[in-house]
Amino acid sequence: MSGRGRLALCAWAATLMAACALLPLVEPVTWIVQAAFLLGVQTVVGAATRRIPLARPLTVAAQTLVTLVMLTLIFARDQALFGLIPGPGAFVHFGDLLQQGGDDIARYAIPAPLDSDGIKLMVFGGVLIIGLVVDTLAVTFRSAAPAGLPLLALYSVAAGLSEGHGDWFWFLLAATGYLLLLLAEGRERLSQWGRVFGGAARGPGADPGPVAPVRTGRRIGVASLGVALAVSAVLPTMNGGLLDTTGAGVGAGNGNGGTISAVNPLLTLRDSLNVDEDRQVLSVRTGNSTDVSNLYLRIVSLDEFDGRTWKPSKRPIKAVPDDFPTPVGLGGDVRRAEVDTTIEAANWYAQDYLPMPYPPSGVKIKGSWRYEPEGMALVGDHGQNTRGLTYQVKSLDVQPTAEQLASAPTAPAAIERDYTKLPDSVPSVVAKTAREVTAGAKNPYEQAVALQDYFAVNGGFEYDTKVEVGDGPNAIANFLRDKQGFCVHFSFAMAAMARSLGIPARVAVGFAPGTPQADGSISVGLKDAHAWPELYFEGVGWTRFEPTPTRGTVPSYTVPDATGSLTPDVPRPSAGSSTEPSASPSASESCSAQLRKLEACDSASPAAAAAGDGGGPWWAVQGQWWYLKLLFWVSVGLLVLLIPLAPMLGRLRTRSVRLGGHGRSDADAAAHALAAWQELTDTAWDFGILPDDSQTPRKAAARIVRLGHLDPTAAASVHRVADAVEQVLYAPRPRPTAGLAQDVYRVIGGLRGSVGRVTRARALIAPRSTARVLWAASEWWAGVKARAAAIRPTLRKPFGQQG
Repeated sequence: MSGRGRLALCAWAATLMAACALLPLVEPVTWIVQAAFLLGVQTVVGAATRRIPLARPLTVAAQTLVTLVMLTLIFARDQALFGLIPGPGAFVHFGDLLQQGGDDIARYAIPAPLDSDGIKLMVFGGVLIIGLVVDTLAVTFRSAAPAGLPLLALYSVAAGLSEGHGDWFWFLLAATGYLLLLLAEGRERLSQWGRVFGGAARGPGADPGPVAPVRTGRRIGVASLGVALAVSAVLPTMNGGLLDTTGAGVGAGNGNGGTISAVNPLLTLRDSLNVDEDRQVLSVRTGNSTDVSNLYLRIVSLDEFDGRTWKPSKRPIKAVPDDFPTPVGLGGDVRRAEVDTTIEAANWYAQDYLPMPYPPSGVKIKGSWRYEPEGMALVGDHGQNTRGLTYQVKSLDVQPTAEQLASAPTAPAAIERDYTKLPDSVPSVVAKTAREVTAGAKNPYEQAVALQDYFAVNGGFEYDTKVEVGDGPNAIANFLRDKQGFCVHFSFAMAAMARSLGIPARVAVGFAPGTPQADGSISVGLKDAHAWPELYFEGVGWTRFEPTPTRGTVPSYTVPDATGSLTPDVPRPSAGSSTEPSASPSASESCSAQLRKLEACDSASPAAAAAGDGGGPWWAVQGQWWYLKLLFWVSVGLLVLLIPLAPMLGRLRTRSVRLGGHGRSDADAAAHALAAWQELTDTAWDFGILPDDSQTPRKAAARIVRLGHLDPTAAASVHRVADAVEQVLYAPRPRPTAGLAQDVYRVIGGLRGSVGRVTRARALIAPRSTARVLWAASEWWAGVKARAAAIRPTLRKPFGQQG
């Protein structure tokens, strides 16, 4: 392998070793194998273009183009032209994925799931970009020292997002890769210089190569690495996870900060319910209501069911109205009361969606918020969250009677269509169990009550927060069989079974009623995190049910002896509720990778929703994305222009290499003189003077002067180059000849001046000497066949040979 090939391999290895610092952040860790392959393709393309050789900018452009094509194949194949060429749609999709990745990073706990395409694009794209920069600096431009900056940036990002555990190991790995890169570059430079420093021979007859400087470089590298490790050991580590620079999420970190998010229920609920000590999330005060048993704080609704899990669908958002509209489906004959609530969020609680009683009728809050009409939810815009906020909410305490629910007419066609969908992958046992449980029910209301009682009272189910959420279409069927789970299982199962009966259903996520305090406030803690089903009844709207045993409160309109009574149930306290602050780490603002497999964490980002509402950034007004279209067609035009200009660019690059810098020693004389002569004869060929290898350099020079009609100055330059070639070919001790490059340039000028415009244009745009590329390819292929033919006899022993 050549010196530059070893350097490229070391650049690949250094980037990969630095990328290993990302391993604790995302899972599964097998992504590093994919990244290694993609980096390898990028490195091979760079090595191939440098071997041609292409100009340095063209080498970088080729690697960039291949990198973009690889990312397109992985992430934007459906939006690309012919599934390969990235067009405007592909770039728009990349932008959406990057925005999604930014949202996911703000929500996911460490390790984040790599099945999020946004995070996956950030990881692969980031590693490939760093790899391209390192390869460009260290190999293409032969300057390995500055390549340490992008490697340091990659490690620093990983260290800043990690929780501090094992950072020294990842630093050691990244630093080792960088030192290998420096040593490889130093070895290549020393091999070009020859023996500069003295050193003892390594044995009799051994060639005393550059041993001393290599050994010295190794010692310096080891010493530098030791100092760096010592410094890193005494400096404070950066932690905080993907969620926050001030702390980590539940289950990790020091508990001094972090965020939680009930928008992504699986991890949040399970982790929150399993913390050793409760921790206050919200402090709630009501101004005109003494009954807090129904004070559920709703964050978001999960209305899309794909057979594996429930998740929120993407819906448009708009500016927050002064007065919220009447909830969908709520009739004028249903009793209601307006409740004023003041909510104070903890300083560590950074939720994108605003916890509110449902349905809200008005909100007073500072900051940048947007309104999602379908779920009547508020979502933060441009990074806005609930951290440390105090806000006031006006909400409706809707008080339907059992009779009103039982006599509810059929839901509108749109709601029935959207909220009764069940994919074919749902096991038949779900619908079968729903029919068995509700046998004898006369209307949807009685069916809903029967389902609630089946889970909460008479079905034999047990509440257990240690049960895994499960994955795949059989998760609900397994829950119905094992009859153990927590609120996610109960709410998901009841909503799916209600849909199988034709009742519109969705799942709400938020907090169950908290614990009243002596000062009149209500403390809502981590263990109050909850999920519950909402079923739609025309004339009442979305109505809460409570199938989870020992959690929350059973609605009064579902109690058989209530018959419309407005007397509330006695609240069922949340398991393990406590008003004392907890030292436990906060819940994550997203799902863990294991629980994230159910994909219940997906939610519409504010920007994505805004785009659907006709809003969005100024450069994407009305979804035109004109600048990306312009960029695409400009790129296509440059590519179309580049193809016919490839011979010219290749020829100019070859001339630059042949006549460029060279060694000044006697050993370099032959290589430089022959390169100059090769360039002179190829240039003459470009101008129509075919080469004649049967002639001596002196006769070939005379022929070029005669056929090229060169002036005396150019003719003298031709003969000086020919004399230099004969001198290095035949002299006992070749000596370097100065000014050969200038002589060749004078010959080029003389040939241009002796021909017409058409010949000059052809020599520039379509040089004849580029045929040497085809000859070289043919010779290479012949060599491959010859080597294969030489190997073939050894694969089969001669007839009669034993052993």
